[in-house]
Amino acid sequence: MKKSEIFGPKVEAKPDNMLFRFSLGQALYDEGATEDAIPHLQRCADSREDWMLPRILLGKALLQHGHSEDAKPILEHALKLAVEQHHDDPAAELREILSDLT
Repeated sequence: MKKSEIFGPKVEAKPDNMLFRFSLGQALYDEGATEDAIPHLQRCADSREDWMLPRILLGKALLQHGHSEDAKPILEHALKLAVEQHHDDPAAELREILSDLT
């Protein structure tokens, strides 16, 4: 069973549970259903100003679908959070992604 099949019903039952929603978005992203992941990751990013992980996945998903103008500010915000929260590996990955966008 795919992880998205586990978290899909949980999100349906509790649509405001952002941890379930993030798990669904992450599962869809990991399963290659990046377009389906975008709205879930967007809701998570919108729910908390300091939540880095959904922004990283959201930005990467948007890039995969040719939306680099939409992805750039999201990835820049994620980089700011990564630096503030001392997440060195994500910060390095985000710097590399952003350098390819300029």
